[in-house]
Amino acid sequence: MTTLSRPANRLKLFPSRSLFLAVLFLVPGLICLLNTSLNAADSASRPNIILIMADDLGYAELGCYGQKWIRTPTIDQLAEEGIRFTSFYSGNAVCAPSRCCLLTGKHPGHAWVRNNGDPKHPPEMWEKYGWEFPGQNPIPDEEITLAEILHDAGYATGAMGKWGLGHFGTTGDPNKQGFDLFYGFNCQRHAHNHYPKFLWRNNTKEIQPGNDRTLTGETYSQDQFTKVAIEFIRENQKKPFFLYLPFAIPHLSIQVTEDSLAEYTSVIPEEDYVHKGYLQHPKPRAGYAAMITHMDRDIGKIMSVLRECHLDSNTVVIFTSDNGPTYDRLGGSDSEFFASAGPFRGLKGSLYEGGIRVPLVAWWPNHFPAGRTSDVNSAHWDLLPTIAELTGVKAPAGIDGISLAPTWQGKPNQPEHEFLYWEFNAYGGQQAVRMGQWKGIRQKLSPKNAKLVTELYDLNADPGESKDLAAEHPEIVEKIERIMREQHTVSTVFPFPILDQQTQAE
Repeated sequence: MTTLSRPANRLKLFPSRSLFLAVLFLVPGLICLLNTSLNAADSASRPNIILIMADDLGYAELGCYGQKWIRTPTIDQLAEEGIRFTSFYSGNAVCAPSRCCLLTGKHPGHAWVRNNGDPKHPPEMWEKYGWEFPGQNPIPDEEITLAEILHDAGYATGAMGKWGLGHFGTTGDPNKQGFDLFYGFNCQRHAHNHYPKFLWRNNTKEIQPGNDRTLTGETYSQDQFTKVAIEFIRENQKKPFFLYLPFAIPHLSIQVTEDSLAEYTSVIPEEDYVHKGYLQHPKPRAGYAAMITHMDRDIGKIMSVLRECHLDSNTVVIFTSDNGPTYDRLGGSDSEFFASAGPFRGLKGSLYEGGIRVPLVAWWPNHFPAGRTSDVNSAHWDLLPTIAELTGVKAPAGIDGISLAPTWQGKPNQPEHEFLYWEFNAYGGQQAVRMGQWKGIRQKLSPKNAKLVTELYDLNADPGESKDLAAEHPEIVEKIERIMREQHTVSTVFPFPILDQQTQAE
């Protein structure tokens, strides 16, 4: 019987004690290296997300959407290399509620924030923050945002621009809603001047040199957002990141750097007008166009950094707007001259198409088909589940959005909405439904004696909503009115009396 000698076997594997010890110490390092490689591979497989949202940019204010006066070469190139959507809608007709729909994946009948407006804050909060601008109604803790689900999945998260969903110290604080870094205007009214005295970096004010909230200054807020965004990309290039850029351009006031303005002063004709609201610009049409081109150029700078850092092949870039263009030559704007809403009726504040039909461009090289145009009916609340699918993150329950990832990736079997729903208790009070080719809309719902009258339009034949077909298609009106009844939920913060009464009566 042969007995194995344990020492002899050990010596065959490790001829010397020193080699044994070397391997003993080497193995943990190899394991660590392997884990690091696996983590790096996992990070590389998850795309970075850059979501850019312009402020009050009309459907037709980009070259790729037919604009004749305003140059937007960077966004046009993104559209040429990606997908351009022609039937995409904002969350609502004005700033704050639209942003809430985008970040929470809910339509206006379910979203928490349903209008602009400021809450009442306790005196100690005013004393702590010294608010010149108090911020809008905050998103509550129980709402789950796009930033939160990506942050929980290991993404670095940053937002630079205009927030409008709750001040620091409230539940709507961007740092409490999933963002590691916020830089910009917390309150929307603060963003009415693009040369502010200060901007917020999280809950700390950063003084902006040479600015006193007049027409011009030394530190242009749009340039600051771009600078901080580029810093964020460089600092987080080794891990997946979500960069939300809710730029404040081209929202009034009309203000832009002199070099950008010079591109248009001899190109665009001006005319006399009656000035109303905001700061008055001596060349309002040229200034407005220059703001948009300046923003486009800044997006180009961001794209250059992506290429420099070799991140362009693994970064999804999305561009949209929060609602339609400004109305009534307010602040010198001129939506009629620029044909800002394209063929559509209505402007900002309206649930007619011109107030809510907005651009959407989605770009991801070698993942999204280049040069594609899509007419899928979709809206801001679809972006959360779409981005969740693209990043492999689970979307929260109870949202209204559907993932557009199949369309974005050029795949068949795109799920489609049975309907899109809006409500907005301002600008007279409105309610609207898009159902296939049909659009139902109610107006003047705010007065106490309001009547529920539904207009009906066939958007395939009449995109300008000029011929009311309600009397000819009562069966379609009935379906749309049922959707209107079912999709409204009562909000104690944003009451809508005529709709609330109808909901409570059922």
